[in-house]
Amino acid sequence: MLQYHAAGFRQAGAEIVAVADPAPDAAASAAGKWGIARAYDSVDAMLSGSPEIEAVSIIVPNKFHAPLTLQCLGAGKHVFCEKPPAINAAEVRTIMTAAEKAGKKVLFNFNNRARPESQAMMAYINGGVVGRINSAQAKWIRRTGIPGFGGWFTTKELSGGGPLIDLLHMVDLAMYFMGYPEPAHVLGQTFSDLIQDKQFKGPWGIPDRIGGTTDVENAAHGFVTFKTGQVLSLQVSWAEMVKREEVSVVFQGTKAGGKVERVFGIDGLDSTASDTCELYVQENGHSVVRSITTPACEDMGRIGSAANFIESIEGRSEALNTPAQALRLMQVIDAIYTSAATGSPVSV
Repeated sequence: MLQYHAAGFRQAGAEIVAVADPAPDAAASAAGKWGIARAYDSVDAMLSGSPEIEAVSIIVPNKFHAPLTLQCLGAGKHVFCEKPPAINAAEVRTIMTAAEKAGKKVLFNFNNRARPESQAMMAYINGGVVGRINSAQAKWIRRTGIPGFGGWFTTKELSGGGPLIDLLHMVDLAMYFMGYPEPAHVLGQTFSDLIQDKQFKGPWGIPDRIGGTTDVENAAHGFVTFKTGQVLSLQVSWAEMVKREEVSVVFQGTKAGGKVERVFGIDGLDSTASDTCELYVQENGHSVVRSITTPACEDMGRIGSAANFIESIEGRSEALNTPAQALRLMQVIDAIYTSAATGSPVSV
Protein backbone atom coordinates (compact mmCIF):
# COMPACT_ATOMS: atom_id res chain seq x y z
CA MET A 1 0.00 0.00 0.00
CA LEU A 2 2.98 2.37 0.32
CA GLN A 3 2.86 3.13 -3.40
CA TYR A 4 -0.68 4.51 -3.04
CA HIS A 5 -0.10 6.30 0.26
CA ALA A 6 3.00 8.01 -1.14
CA ALA A 7 1.23 9.06 -4.34
CA GLY A 8 -1.74 10.45 -2.41
CA PHE A 9 0.31 12.34 0.16
CA ARG A 10 2.46 13.93 -2.53
CA GLN A 11 -0.58 14.73 -4.67
CA ALA A 12 -1.93 16.70 -1.68
CA GLY A 13 1.38 18.57 -1.30
CA ALA A 14 2.87 16.72 1.68
CA GLU A 15 6.53 15.79 2.05
CA ILE A 16 7.34 12.20 3.01
CA VAL A 17 10.13 12.57 5.54
CA ALA A 18 10.90 9.02 6.67
CA VAL A 19 9.92 5.35 6.62
CA ALA A 20 10.31 2.78 9.41
CA ASP A 21 10.26 -1.03 9.30
CA PRO A 22 11.77 -3.52 11.77
CA ALA A 23 12.45 -6.11 9.06
CA PRO A 24 16.15 -6.07 8.10
CA ASP A 25 16.83 -3.66 5.21
CA ALA A 26 13.11 -3.21 4.50
CA ALA A 27 13.00 0.48 5.39
CA ALA A 28 16.12 1.29 3.39
CA SER A 29 14.76 -0.59 0.40
CA ALA A 30 11.42 1.23 0.58
CA ALA A 31 13.14 4.58 1.02
CA GLY A 32 15.22 3.99 -2.08
CA LYS A 33 12.26 2.80 -4.14
CA TRP A 34 9.92 5.65 -3.22
CA GLY A 35 12.41 8.51 -2.87
CA ILE A 36 12.20 8.94 0.90
CA ALA A 37 15.15 10.64 2.59
CA ARG A 38 15.40 8.72 5.88
CA ALA A 39 14.96 5.09 6.91
CA TYR A 40 14.62 3.71 10.45
CA ASP A 41 14.40 0.23 11.92
CA SER A 42 11.72 1.15 14.47
CA VAL A 43 8.92 3.62 15.04
CA ASP A 44 10.67 4.77 18.23
CA ALA A 45 13.79 5.65 16.25
CA MET A 46 11.74 7.44 13.58
CA LEU A 47 9.79 9.56 16.06
CA SER A 48 12.94 10.58 17.93
CA GLY A 49 15.15 10.95 14.86
CA SER A 50 12.65 12.98 12.82
CA PRO A 51 10.73 15.10 15.36
CA GLU A 52 9.45 17.43 12.63
CA ILE A 53 7.06 14.72 11.42
CA GLU A 54 3.47 15.93 11.71
CA ALA A 55 1.59 12.82 10.58
CA VAL A 56 2.22 9.09 10.33
CA SER A 57 0.87 6.46 7.94
CA ILE A 58 0.52 2.95 9.39
CA ILE A 59 0.80 -0.02 7.00
CA VAL A 60 1.38 -3.13 9.11
CA PRO A 61 -0.41 -6.38 10.06
CA ASN A 62 -3.76 -5.72 11.74
CA LYS A 63 -2.66 -6.63 15.27
CA PHE A 64 -0.33 -3.64 15.35
CA HIS A 65 -2.75 -1.00 14.01
CA ALA A 66 -4.05 0.09 17.41
CA PRO A 67 -0.73 0.00 19.33
CA LEU A 68 1.10 2.05 16.69
CA THR A 69 -1.81 4.46 16.28
CA LEU A 70 -1.81 5.04 20.04
CA GLN A 71 1.97 5.48 20.09
CA CYS A 72 1.90 8.07 17.31
CA LEU A 73 -1.04 9.95 18.82
CA GLY A 74 0.85 9.99 22.10
CA ALA A 75 3.76 11.59 20.26
CA GLY A 76 1.45 14.32 18.96
CA LYS A 77 1.07 13.10 15.38
CA HIS A 78 -1.96 12.81 13.12
CA VAL A 79 -2.52 9.21 11.97
CA PHE A 80 -3.64 7.59 8.71
CA CYS A 81 -4.07 3.87 9.35
CA GLU A 82 -4.71 1.06 6.92
CA LYS A 83 -7.90 -0.94 7.35
CA PRO A 84 -9.17 -2.50 9.53
CA PRO A 85 -9.12 0.25 12.18
CA ALA A 86 -8.10 -2.35 14.79
CA ILE A 87 -8.82 -6.01 15.49
CA ASN A 88 -11.93 -5.24 17.56
CA ALA A 89 -14.24 -2.45 18.65
CA ALA A 90 -12.67 -2.13 22.11
CA GLU A 91 -9.37 -1.10 20.53
CA VAL A 92 -11.16 1.52 18.41
CA ARG A 93 -12.62 3.02 21.59
CA THR A 94 -9.11 3.49 22.98
CA ILE A 95 -8.06 5.16 19.71
CA MET A 96 -11.04 7.54 19.90
CA THR A 97 -10.12 8.53 23.45
CA ALA A 98 -6.45 9.02 22.57
CA ALA A 99 -7.26 11.12 19.48
CA GLU A 100 -9.55 13.39 21.49
CA LYS A 101 -6.90 13.78 24.19
CA ALA A 102 -4.16 14.55 21.66
CA GLY A 103 -6.35 16.85 19.58
CA LYS A 104 -5.19 15.04 16.42
CA LYS A 105 -6.97 13.53 13.45
CA VAL A 106 -7.20 9.78 12.88
CA LEU A 107 -8.43 8.54 9.51
CA PHE A 108 -8.60 4.98 8.24
CA ASN A 109 -8.00 3.86 4.68
CA PHE A 110 -11.58 3.10 3.69
CA ASN A 111 -10.43 3.87 0.18
CA ASN A 112 -13.60 2.74 -1.61
CA ARG A 113 -15.34 5.83 -0.28
CA ALA A 114 -12.94 7.87 -2.45
CA ARG A 115 -13.78 6.02 -5.67
CA PRO A 116 -15.42 8.31 -8.27
CA GLU A 117 -18.48 6.00 -8.36
CA SER A 118 -18.92 6.22 -4.59
CA GLN A 119 -18.58 10.00 -4.50
CA ALA A 120 -20.99 10.39 -7.42
CA MET A 121 -23.54 8.20 -5.66
CA MET A 122 -23.05 10.05 -2.38
CA ALA A 123 -23.82 13.32 -4.14
CA TYR A 124 -27.20 11.91 -5.25
CA ILE A 125 -27.87 10.61 -1.73
CA ASN A 126 -26.96 13.94 -0.10
CA GLY A 127 -29.02 15.77 -2.72
CA GLY A 128 -32.17 13.93 -1.67
CA VAL A 129 -32.59 11.95 -4.90
CA VAL A 130 -32.54 8.58 -3.15
CA GLY A 131 -34.57 9.42 -0.06
CA ARG A 132 -34.09 7.25 3.01
CA ILE A 133 -32.16 4.05 2.31
CA ASN A 134 -34.22 1.29 3.91
CA SER A 135 -32.06 -1.67 2.96
CA ALA A 136 -28.70 -2.48 1.40
CA GLN A 137 -26.65 -5.49 0.32
CA ALA A 138 -22.85 -5.41 0.64
CA LYS A 139 -20.72 -7.91 -1.22
CA TRP A 140 -17.02 -8.56 -1.74
CA ILE A 141 -16.70 -12.12 -2.93
CA ARG A 142 -13.77 -14.00 -4.40
CA ARG A 143 -13.66 -17.44 -5.89
CA THR A 144 -9.89 -17.88 -5.52
CA GLY A 145 -8.57 -15.17 -3.25
CA ILE A 146 -6.85 -16.60 -0.18
CA PRO A 147 -3.83 -14.28 0.28
CA GLY A 148 -1.28 -16.97 1.15
CA PHE A 149 -1.34 -19.83 3.65
CA GLY A 150 0.31 -19.68 7.08
CA GLY A 151 1.16 -15.96 6.94
CA TRP A 152 -0.27 -13.13 9.01
CA PHE A 153 -3.40 -12.82 6.86
CA THR A 154 -4.53 -16.31 7.86
CA THR A 155 -3.34 -16.17 11.49
CA LYS A 156 -6.21 -14.89 13.62
CA GLU A 157 -3.94 -13.63 16.39
CA LEU A 158 -2.30 -11.25 13.90
CA SER A 159 -5.21 -10.48 11.56
CA GLY A 160 -8.27 -10.61 13.80
CA GLY A 161 -10.04 -12.77 11.23
CA GLY A 162 -10.25 -13.65 7.57
CA PRO A 163 -12.10 -11.98 4.68
CA LEU A 164 -14.75 -10.37 6.90
CA ILE A 165 -12.17 -8.11 8.55
CA ASP A 166 -9.88 -7.95 5.50
CA LEU A 167 -12.50 -7.10 2.86
CA LEU A 168 -14.66 -4.91 5.07
CA HIS A 169 -14.80 -2.13 2.47
CA MET A 170 -18.27 -2.84 1.07
CA VAL A 171 -19.80 -3.16 4.52
CA ASP A 172 -18.27 0.23 5.29
CA LEU A 173 -19.46 1.72 1.99
CA ALA A 174 -23.00 0.48 2.51
CA MET A 175 -23.12 1.98 6.01
CA TYR A 176 -21.61 5.21 4.59
CA PHE A 177 -24.43 5.47 2.06
CA MET A 178 -26.99 4.69 4.80
CA GLY A 179 -25.73 7.51 7.04
CA TYR A 180 -23.71 5.23 9.33
CA PRO A 181 -26.63 4.21 11.58
CA GLU A 182 -26.03 2.61 14.97
CA PRO A 183 -26.25 -1.22 14.82
CA ALA A 184 -28.85 -2.94 16.99
CA HIS A 185 -28.84 -6.68 16.23
CA VAL A 186 -26.57 -8.91 14.16
CA LEU A 187 -26.89 -12.47 12.89
CA GLY A 188 -23.89 -14.03 11.19
CA GLN A 189 -22.21 -17.21 10.07
CA THR A 190 -18.67 -17.99 8.93
CA PHE A 191 -17.39 -20.90 6.86
CA SER A 192 -13.93 -22.50 6.87
CA ASP A 193 -14.43 -25.47 4.56
CA LEU A 194 -12.03 -24.17 1.90
CA ILE A 195 -9.47 -22.25 3.95
CA GLN A 196 -6.85 -25.04 3.78
CA ASP A 197 -7.35 -25.79 0.06
CA LYS A 198 -4.41 -24.59 -2.03
CA GLN A 199 -6.62 -24.45 -5.14
CA PHE A 200 -8.17 -21.28 -3.73
CA LYS A 201 -5.01 -19.17 -3.38
CA GLY A 202 -5.39 -15.74 -4.93
CA PRO A 203 -3.23 -13.93 -7.49
CA TRP A 204 -1.90 -11.52 -4.86
CA GLY A 205 -0.90 -11.51 -1.19
CA ILE A 206 2.15 -12.94 0.52
CA PRO A 207 4.14 -16.18 0.13
CA ASP A 208 2.97 -19.28 1.96
CA ARG A 209 4.68 -19.88 5.28
CA ILE A 210 5.49 -23.53 5.90
CA GLY A 211 4.38 -24.51 9.38
CA GLY A 212 2.44 -21.27 9.79
CA THR A 213 -1.09 -20.92 11.12
CA THR A 214 -4.26 -20.86 9.06
CA ASP A 215 -7.19 -20.54 11.46
CA VAL A 216 -9.57 -17.96 9.94
CA GLU A 217 -12.74 -18.20 7.87
CA ASN A 218 -12.83 -18.32 4.07
CA ALA A 219 -16.34 -16.77 3.89
CA ALA A 220 -18.78 -14.86 6.07
CA HIS A 221 -22.46 -13.98 5.68
CA GLY A 222 -24.49 -11.73 7.93
CA PHE A 223 -27.59 -9.65 8.51
CA VAL A 224 -27.64 -6.39 10.48
CA THR A 225 -30.58 -4.40 11.80
CA PHE A 226 -29.98 -0.82 12.88
CA LYS A 227 -31.68 1.26 15.56
CA THR A 228 -33.11 3.39 12.75
CA GLY A 229 -34.99 0.39 11.33
CA GLN A 230 -32.64 0.11 8.34
CA VAL A 231 -31.21 -3.31 7.45
CA LEU A 232 -28.04 -4.59 5.78
CA SER A 233 -27.12 -8.02 4.45
CA LEU A 234 -23.52 -8.91 3.63
CA GLN A 235 -21.47 -11.59 1.89
CA VAL A 236 -17.68 -11.54 2.08
CA SER A 237 -15.25 -14.24 0.96
CA TRP A 238 -11.74 -15.13 -0.09
CA ALA A 239 -12.84 -18.53 -1.35
CA GLU A 240 -16.40 -19.37 -2.30
CA MET A 241 -18.13 -21.14 -5.19
CA VAL A 242 -19.06 -18.03 -7.18
CA LYS A 243 -18.53 -17.13 -10.83
CA ARG A 244 -15.82 -14.52 -10.28
CA GLU A 245 -14.74 -11.72 -7.96
CA GLU A 246 -17.41 -9.10 -7.37
CA VAL A 247 -17.33 -5.94 -5.28
CA SER A 248 -20.64 -4.16 -4.82
CA VAL A 249 -23.14 -2.23 -2.76
CA VAL A 250 -26.79 -2.30 -3.83
CA PHE A 251 -29.41 -0.30 -1.94
CA GLN A 252 -33.13 0.39 -1.93
CA GLY A 253 -34.28 3.90 -1.02
CA THR A 254 -37.71 5.44 -0.67
CA LYS A 255 -37.21 7.50 -3.85
CA ALA A 256 -34.59 5.50 -5.77
CA GLY A 257 -32.38 2.46 -5.57
CA GLY A 258 -28.80 2.18 -6.72
CA LYS A 259 -25.70 0.13 -7.27
CA VAL A 260 -21.96 0.73 -7.16
CA GLU A 261 -20.13 -2.31 -8.47
CA ARG A 262 -16.77 -3.55 -9.68
CA VAL A 263 -16.72 -6.91 -11.46
CA PHE A 264 -13.34 -8.48 -12.09
CA GLY A 265 -12.12 -10.61 -14.95
CA ILE A 266 -11.23 -14.24 -14.34
CA ASP A 267 -7.66 -13.18 -13.48
CA GLY A 268 -8.91 -11.08 -10.56
CA LEU A 269 -6.76 -8.07 -11.49
CA ASP A 270 -7.79 -4.42 -11.32
CA SER A 271 -6.72 -3.82 -14.91
CA THR A 272 -9.40 -6.20 -16.21
CA ALA A 273 -12.20 -5.01 -13.92
CA SER A 274 -15.26 -3.06 -15.03
CA ASP A 275 -17.12 -0.50 -12.91
CA THR A 276 -20.84 0.26 -12.79
CA CYS A 277 -22.70 3.10 -11.09
CA GLU A 278 -26.49 3.14 -11.50
CA LEU A 279 -29.65 4.66 -10.08
CA TYR A 280 -33.04 2.92 -10.29
CA VAL A 281 -36.07 5.23 -10.43
CA GLN A 282 -39.73 5.33 -11.46
CA GLU A 283 -40.48 8.09 -13.97
CA ASN A 284 -43.75 8.70 -15.87
CA GLY A 285 -44.91 5.18 -15.16
CA HIS A 286 -41.69 3.60 -16.36
CA SER A 287 -38.87 1.76 -14.58
CA VAL A 288 -35.75 3.73 -15.48
CA VAL A 289 -32.09 2.84 -15.02
CA ARG A 290 -29.80 5.86 -14.91
CA SER A 291 -26.22 4.98 -15.78
CA ILE A 292 -23.80 7.37 -14.09
CA THR A 293 -20.53 7.90 -15.96
CA THR A 294 -17.47 8.59 -13.80
CA PRO A 295 -13.72 8.79 -14.48
CA ALA A 296 -11.80 5.52 -14.50
CA CYS A 297 -10.02 4.76 -11.24
CA GLU A 298 -7.97 1.57 -11.35
CA ASP A 299 -6.54 2.10 -7.84
CA MET A 300 -10.04 1.91 -6.26
CA GLY A 301 -9.68 5.28 -4.56
CA ARG A 302 -6.49 4.48 -2.68
CA ILE A 303 -4.59 7.58 -3.86
CA GLY A 304 -7.58 9.85 -3.30
CA SER A 305 -8.10 8.46 0.19
CA ALA A 306 -4.50 9.22 1.17
CA ALA A 307 -4.74 12.70 -0.34
CA ASN A 308 -7.92 13.35 1.65
CA PHE A 309 -6.02 12.65 4.88
CA ILE A 310 -3.59 15.49 4.18
CA GLU A 311 -6.32 17.83 2.92
CA SER A 312 -8.45 17.18 6.01
CA ILE A 313 -5.55 17.97 8.34
CA GLU A 314 -5.06 21.28 6.57
CA GLY A 315 -8.79 22.05 6.53
CA ARG A 316 -9.08 21.94 2.72
CA SER A 317 -11.48 18.98 2.66
CA GLU A 318 -13.85 17.24 5.02
CA ALA A 319 -12.45 13.96 6.35
CA LEU A 320 -13.86 10.97 4.48
CA ASN A 321 -14.26 8.98 7.70
CA THR A 322 -14.19 9.28 11.47
CA PRO A 323 -13.21 7.08 14.44
CA ALA A 324 -16.87 7.05 15.52
CA GLN A 325 -17.83 5.44 12.22
CA ALA A 326 -14.94 2.99 12.55
CA LEU A 327 -16.29 1.99 15.96
CA ARG A 328 -19.72 1.13 14.54
CA LEU A 329 -18.14 -0.85 11.70
CA MET A 330 -16.04 -2.89 14.11
CA GLN A 331 -19.06 -3.45 16.36
CA VAL A 332 -20.78 -5.10 13.40
CA ILE A 333 -17.73 -7.24 12.58
CA ASP A 334 -17.25 -8.28 16.22
CA ALA A 335 -20.93 -9.22 16.43
CA ILE A 336 -20.83 -11.35 13.27
CA TYR A 337 -17.88 -13.33 14.64
CA THR A 338 -19.65 -13.71 18.01
CA SER A 339 -22.90 -14.76 16.36
CA ALA A 340 -21.06 -17.33 14.23
CA ALA A 341 -19.30 -18.73 17.29
CA THR A 342 -22.42 -18.96 19.46
CA GLY A 343 -25.02 -19.75 16.82
CA SER A 344 -27.25 -16.96 18.12
CA PRO A 345 -28.14 -13.38 17.18
CA VAL A 346 -26.14 -10.69 18.98
CA SER A 347 -27.38 -7.40 20.41
CA VAL A 348 -24.86 -4.60 19.99
